[in-house]
Amino acid sequence: MFEPAPDNVLLRQLQLRHGCGLALKHLADAGIDVLPRPGSGQTLARWRVLADVAAHDLSLAKLFEGHTDALAILAELDRAPLATAGSLWGTWCAEPPDARLALHAEGDDRIRLTGTKAWCSGAATVTHAVVSCWNAANEPCLAAVAMDQPGVRVTGDGWHAVGMAASASVDVRFYGAIATPVGRPGDYVNRPGFWQGGAGIAACWFGGALGIAQAVHRLRGPAPDAHRLAHLGAIDVALTAAAAQLREAADWIDGHPQDSARRTALRARLAVEQAANEVLRHAGRAVGAGPLCRDPRFARAMADLPVFLRQSHAERDLAALGQFAADDKEEPSSWTL
Repeated sequence: MFEPAPDNVLLRQLQLRHGCGLALKHLADAGIDVLPRPGSGQTLARWRVLADVAAHDLSLAKLFEGHTDALAILAELDRAPLATAGSLWGTWCAEPPDARLALHAEGDDRIRLTGTKAWCSGAATVTHAVVSCWNAANEPCLAAVAMDQPGVRVTGDGWHAVGMAASASVDVRFYGAIATPVGRPGDYVNRPGFWQGGAGIAACWFGGALGIAQAVHRLRGPAPDAHRLAHLGAIDVALTAAAAQLREAADWIDGHPQDSARRTALRARLAVEQAANEVLRHAGRAVGAGPLCRDPRFARAMADLPVFLRQSHAERDLAALGQFAADDKEEPSSWTL
C-alpha cells in the first residue's frame, strides 16, 4: 500500500486535535507545508503528505495542494522570497475563455491585473495567489498577487457544487490590482515542474480514495460476508495498483528532474483516476446506504472525490497518452516486466 510519510506524526496530532475543523492555516503554521520540491529526489515523500491530507479531507487537500504548488512555482522561478512567513497561497491557472486576466506592465517588477479569474479555490481564506494572465502581446504569463488590496474582490459566483463545497472555488474579480511578475512569458507550462506538479494531483486523488477505503475497512464488521469481502478485495487491487504507479512515477521524476514528465504524469493520473472510480463503485456497494446517510465524513468524501476527479481531462488525456504509444517505433517499454 501507499504508506504515510514517517514524519507525519505532527499531521496526525493536528487531525486528532482539530478533526473536521482542520484548516490550511493549521497546516502552514505547523510547517507541514514545507515539502520537498518535485524532482528533488524526494518526490514520493511530497506526494505522501498530499495523500495523507486528502485522506483526511479532500477540500482541505485541494487548498493545501494549491498552496504548496504555489510555493514550488515561486521557488522554481526564483521568486521564493515572495512567500513570506504566515502567507497562504492559491494557484489559480485555469483558463476558461470567458475568464481571463489582462496584465498591464508598470515597471520592471510591478504590474496590474484586470479581469475575472475563475475556479479560485480558497479565495476567501488565502492571503496571496499565483495567477495566470496575458500580456499586451497575448503571451501567457504568471503573476503573484496579494489579496488584501482594494483592487481584488472575492465573489460568491461560479460555485454551486455539493462535492468539494468547502474548497469554495469561486470567481475573483481584479480591478487594476497590483501584482508582481513571476518568470517569463510561457514559463508556467514550459518549466519541468508543470507536469511534475500535475502528477502530484494524482496523489491527492489517491488520498481521497484511500480515505474512503479506510472507512470501508472500519465498517466491514466483525464477520463480513462474502459479498463485502469481494468489494474489499476489489478495493485492495485498485489501490495497490495505483500506489505502484505513483511510486514508479515519483522515481522517474526524481531520475529525470529537468525532463518533461508529461507522459509519466498522464499515465499516473489516468491510473489513479481509474482506481479511484473503482473504489467509489465498490465502497457504496460494500457498506450500503447507512454510512452515506448517517456518517457525515464518509458521505462528504463520497461526494467530494467525483468532483475532484473531474480535474482530469478524461478522454483527452487518454488520447494524449495513446499518441505517445503510437509514436513509439516499438511497443512501449512500460508494457514489459
